[in-house]
Amino acid sequence: MTMNDIKKLRVLLPHWLEHSASHADDYRAWIERARAVGADHVAEHLAAAVEKLEGVNRDLQGALEHLGGPDRPGDHEHEHVHHRHAHPHEHGEHHHHDQ
Repeated sequence: MTMNDIKKLRVLLPHWLEHSASHADDYRAWIERARAVGADHVAEHLAAAVEKLEGVNRDLQGALEHLGGPDRPGDHEHEHVHHRHAHPHEHGEHHHHDQ
């Protein structure tokens, strides 16, 4: 991945996070509407979708953190990104790789 790719992802990921969070809010509103008319099975499916979307957002946020956070005006290009933090990974041990 090039430094240009990293810079692009640092711009795109916050947008994707905001966009999917907006969808989750919409789904939550529809869960309440479905429950209000007794469509509990529909509400359950929508709630499952929200849970999955929240999982996607955790992964997107983790990617953004590993890239050094969102790109801000004034950030400068540099050789590599150093960023270490602890967080759980369901897929086993995580190894830090400098970009």
